[in-house]
Amino acid sequence: MQLSRRALLGAGAASVAVLSGCATGASDATAPAATQSPSEQLTATLDRTVAAILRESPERCTALGLTEARAGYRFVDKLSDASKDGARRYRGIIQNALTELRAIDRSALPTNEAVTLDVVTTSYDYNLANSRFEVGSGAGAPYVVTQLTGSYGNFPDFMDAQHPLRTRDEADAYLARLGEYVRVLDQETATIREDAAGGIVPPDFAIDRALEQMSAFTSTAPAQTVLVESLVRRLPSVAEISESERAGYLTRAESAVRDAILPAYERQKAALGEIRRNAVHDAGIWRLPRGAEMYAASLQSRTTTTMSPDEIHYMGVELIRGFHSEMNTILRAQGLTRGSVAQRVQQLSRRPDQLYPNTDAGRAQILADLNTQTRHIESLMPQAFNTLAQAQLEIRRVPVTTEAGAPGGYYQRAALDGSRPGAYYINLRNTAEWPKFTLPTLNYHEGVPGHHWQISIQQESGSIPFIRSAMLGFSAFSEGWGLYAEQLADELGVYANNPLGRLGYLQSMTFRASRLVVDTGMHHKRWSREQAIASMMEATGDQESSITTEIERYAVWPGQACSYMVGRQAINRMRDASRAALGSRFDLKGFHDTMLANGAVPLSVLERIMTDWTTSQRA
Repeated sequence: MQLSRRALLGAGAASVAVLSGCATGASDATAPAATQSPSEQLTATLDRTVAAILRESPERCTALGLTEARAGYRFVDKLSDASKDGARRYRGIIQNALTELRAIDRSALPTNEAVTLDVVTTSYDYNLANSRFEVGSGAGAPYVVTQLTGSYGNFPDFMDAQHPLRTRDEADAYLARLGEYVRVLDQETATIREDAAGGIVPPDFAIDRALEQMSAFTSTAPAQTVLVESLVRRLPSVAEISESERAGYLTRAESAVRDAILPAYERQKAALGEIRRNAVHDAGIWRLPRGAEMYAASLQSRTTTTMSPDEIHYMGVELIRGFHSEMNTILRAQGLTRGSVAQRVQQLSRRPDQLYPNTDAGRAQILADLNTQTRHIESLMPQAFNTLAQAQLEIRRVPVTTEAGAPGGYYQRAALDGSRPGAYYINLRNTAEWPKFTLPTLNYHEGVPGHHWQISIQQESGSIPFIRSAMLGFSAFSEGWGLYAEQLADELGVYANNPLGRLGYLQSMTFRASRLVVDTGMHHKRWSREQAIASMMEATGDQESSITTEIERYAVWPGQACSYMVGRQAINRMRDASRAALGSRFDLKGFHDTMLANGAVPLSVLERIMTDWTTSQRA
């Protein structure tokens, strides 16, 4: 969900809440700093900051399932300020908080609070490093509207999947947000033009894809749009609203879409059409003003390391070589001996026994198979963890309206109050993109023991401060864990009788290693879109359509794709170091519990945590 990256995304950007709970008026928050202990200063600073941040982020409050009392204001009928002024105001909040946090004596804090200070200050540093360019939608996204960024694709899904609709008040708030949405669209449109005047224009293919997706919405009859259809589907469950009253709500929603929202879409399409005339086909941000600086900042915040683009690039090259060697062994055992590894994977991908029908029935079977795999891996979790996640997981199809430009899969966390389960979405626009041997490893990455497992344990923890359990995120940790989770599933034996499934796992590893190569290739080495597509196809053997979507994603989210494998390699390095130090006393369950017990943290902080755990196990 990316309605506003400033408001909703945590990966590499800092959004804050209080140290304990989400109160916005703790008594020590107004005490003079000179009379406060370092712990009190930390709590007070975070308490002061959360009120300001949450007021800038009503969608985040909804996504987290906060009450008005916890958020400190009525947010259910509001949307974020998507203007440049809103971005500057948000940056000012982060800057002020960072100044206060820097003044705290870290050495006087208990260990858990020192970790919190490290996590928050690191996140804020990354936020300011990325937002200083004052372009795009922040958090390392240089363009405000593309095939992946912008409210046109995310707002309908947000309203359908996350805006609650249980009471008359929430139904009224739904309509109010439809009215607010016009402002958001127009603010984005203004940013499109302002950024373009400064030389910030997305690649032509990103604009074209965005226009295609927007046209799919604007060509739909108002009553058939997700924004109205969601009301049609959900209003009958609101007991306070009679059947006769429902018609009035639907009429008002249709009117809002027809008379206000669709014209705002057309204004945004017109702006994209204007800048399209000056767009170029070059995929990398090296061509933008200060593009090299932007990429360096984005790469550092995404990986939470100081690795250079060249170091990351050649890490990917070496990893691909190793994974290909393992894949070759499996392919030869399957009788596939002719051609490159990628060519033989392509041959396997086209085999009828590996394909689902590209029909609704075929898509339903994919979802059923994923659920079966999930139940099996859940039964193995006690072998690898002492602490088990409790939140339920649902597997859903990416909405048809956004599937053309959406990634292959993504996760949406459960609401804190348990009112909404965790869900991961799989893109089923073309079932040929998901040969059967490729599906299990996706499941383990997005679901259990991947994102759903990690985030659920984080949110369910009684010891992780709220700011870290629900409000901050680091791609290198979360995506690194997702990739490590794929490896862990393999180590737990899920492929013992499924060599093709293990081939799919190794292909996934190759895919993520290839990301290191093509992301740095486009943004640092000035590769073309086509060169990146060819490189990734040669490495992975994936379908050209899915690879094209991925490459176009990396073009507009520079650096993000590098976080997966950099994070996975770091976790393995830490595990190897701990195992070497402890020998027979190494406890895999304890290692995993400790790694997840602290929530998402920068890799530098994680390394200190795991080193301390290893030392404690020696005692």
